[in-house]
Order: sequence, then C-alpha cells, then structure tokens
Amino acid sequence: MSYVRHLVYSRWLFHHSKSLSVNSSVCRHGRQTRLFSTTRSCRTVMPAWVIDKYGSSDVLRFTKNASFPIIDYPNEVIVKVFAAGLNPLDVSMRGGYGAATMSARRDPLNIKQSGSEFPLILGRDVSGVIMECGLDVKYFRERDEVNEANSRGEKCVHVCSVTASLYIQVWAAIPPWKQGSLAEFVVLSANEVSHKPKSLSHIEAAAIPYVATTAWSALVNTGGLSKDNCAKKRVLILGGSGGVGTFAIQMLKAWGAHVTVTCSQNAERFVRDLGADHAVDYTAGPVEEPLSALEKFDLILDNIGGETERWALTLLKPWSGAKYVTLVTPFLQNTDRLGIADGMMKTAATMGTKALKHLAKGVHYRWGFFAPSGPALDEIREMVDAGQIRAVVEETFSFSQVPQAFEKVEKGHARGKTVVQISKGGEDL
Repeated sequence: MSYVRHLVYSRWLFHHSKSLSVNSSVCRHGRQTRLFSTTRSCRTVMPAWVIDKYGSSDVLRFTKNASFPIIDYPNEVIVKVFAAGLNPLDVSMRGGYGAATMSARRDPLNIKQSGSEFPLILGRDVSGVIMECGLDVKYFRERDEVNEANSRGEKCVHVCSVTASLYIQVWAAIPPWKQGSLAEFVVLSANEVSHKPKSLSHIEAAAIPYVATTAWSALVNTGGLSKDNCAKKRVLILGGSGGVGTFAIQMLKAWGAHVTVTCSQNAERFVRDLGADHAVDYTAGPVEEPLSALEKFDLILDNIGGETERWALTLLKPWSGAKYVTLVTPFLQNTDRLGIADGMMKTAATMGTKALKHLAKGVHYRWGFFAPSGPALDEIREMVDAGQIRAVVEETFSFSQVPQAFEKVEKGHARGKTVVQISKGGEDL
C-alpha cells in the first residue's frame, strides 16, 4: 500500500511540476524519496558523440538523443562535462580493442546480447562539475556551498539554472568499461572523482587524469615508488614524450628521482623543459647502445613494448630490487582473440614465465595497468596546485570537431594531450 501511495505521489509531482519555475523529479533509493532540481523539462537525452559499431573514424556519429546518465548506485555522481581528453586508447577502443574484456566487465553474467554496449561513448578524461549525488556520497557534500543549498531544503545541487558558486569542480579518469566523456554528462563512482586543481582551467585539467592515474598505478602501485623513497633513484622512461611519459617525468622529478628518457631529437628540448635529466635520441640508431653506457637503473617504465623487452631488463641493477614495468601487455589482445577464459590463462602463463625468467637474473618483471583512483588524483591535485606538475595540452578542439581530434591522436608522435571542449563557460564556476 505504501508503494501505491508513493507511485501516486510521484505522478502527482510530475504532472504539477510544470507550474513551478524549476521542476522536481523523484529518485527512489529503497523506501526513501529524494527530490532534486532539474530544468523545466525532465531530461532523458543529451548531445554526445557515439559509435554504433567498431571501425575507423567514419563510425563516429553525433547525436542529440544519447541516453541521459542515471544514478543506479548510491555511491555514484553525475558530472556535467566541460572538457574531455583523448588518449590513444580511445582510438584503439573505437576499433574494437579490448571489446571482449570490457563486455565481460559491463555484464559479468553475460545476460545481455552481443553489442549491447552500443551506442558507445568514448573519452577517458573529464573535467567538469558535480550535478547530482547518490545518497552515500559524502565527500562532495562537505563544502559550505552545498550545505547552504541543503539548508534551504534542497537535497542535491541543481542540474541547471543555479548560482555558479553551488557547483563543485571535479576531474576524473573514466574506466574504459564505462560510458565516456564525449557527451554533455557522464556518471561515475564517487571514488573515481576528485576535486579539480584550482590552478587549472577545465581544458588543462582534462589533459591529466587518465595518464596520471596510469602512471601512478605503474610507478606507485606496481613499481613501489613514493615521495618518501624516490630521492636519488635512477629511473628510465622508454617513450618519454607521450601523455604518460610527460606526466611521469614531472612526478618523479618532484619526488627527487634522476630521470632518463628516450625520445626523438625533436622532442629532446620538450622533455628537458619538463625536468628530464638526460634524453636519448632513439632515431639516431639502436637506442640500447647509448643506454648501456649509462649507470644502471632502479626502475624502467616502458611505454613502447615490442622489442624493448629483449634488452631493457639488462639495464637494471641486478639483485637490488630493481623493477621493469611495462604498460604494453598482451592481456586485452589475448582475451579479444581467445575469449575471456582462454585469454586469461594464456596471459597468466606468459606473465609467470617472464617473471620467473628475469627473477633468476636478479630483476623484477611487472605489468602495469590503468587503475581509476580518486585518492590518487587528490594527491596529484596537490602537486599541480603546488606548481610541481603542469598540464601539457598540445591542441584543443571544439565539440563539433571530435572526428578531427581523433585524427590528430591517431597520427601519433604527440607532444602532450589532445583535448575537446564540450561546454563553454565552465571557467566562471
């Protein structure tokens, strides 16, 4: 009976809200009814760039009717996107890379039909503002602006038409199994989101989260480095002028490490300006030869893969805990080609074989993976606002130029990030 009363009340609210200056919608979480402010018409769609199948750049499609994100869990938040960063992963995902693993992550019980991920929204970096919070989200309610809104009987921040001071500016790296940031709104878990650095614009902020959390996962979680043990450590970054490399250089230098990178001659000045102590030109010949003449390293971060594994581990200090961490792994390729079960078995066998082989030589072989982390972004925000890390934006595109932005990323040899401005006016919030 209580459910019937609740349903009748919800419909009454919906039909009578047109007479109000701002509509009220009802969110049901268990037996609680929660009102939050929306625009005059209840939003069910939004503009976004989507793909309906995997392929080349011609599969990108702009629509004004993409499904508006919904909070399904009490720890989620809806973010209005002001800027979105593109990564090489977005180009790969557009072509179907990792599709098997991502589908399994979205639908672990394999209930949905094949292709249920479409229309798929790409984009792994986001900078924007919190628009709606789940019931369990406390971290983004602690500021005075939100408490002031709540004191007026408003349970969450307005979706539109509210004072700019009420918005909480955030940034995040979006997991690849979730809908991305090339849209007006995106839904994320609160533990994936962090307050945006005050010193950065939304465009600058959108250049950092994905590469930052990837580098953090590889260097801190896998490599065991931290601001407390990094001083005077010798670190080699293979592929230092890309997104992950440019961030890793700055973070490691802020922690006191000695950083050597490989890059083209054209990028040498660029990486040195970021703080690299030594740069080796890989276009001048076999790069392993000049690297072998240097003092051995405590850690190697490999953004290149391929043949580098053949010689890179010989550059580490043996029997001293030195680690080789590569971000180029066969995991997603194996699961795409062999399926989840067989792909994971082959991956585990490959990893185990290589780890044991190099452990016998006194060095550690590891794989690094992206890991979304709001707490990591909290620490990175402090480093950014302290002037220790700066955003490296190579080119900015408008929302209507997403296909051109993908073409730019697809060409490779980047000197920083490609960013898409989704909405204007965010810098005033």
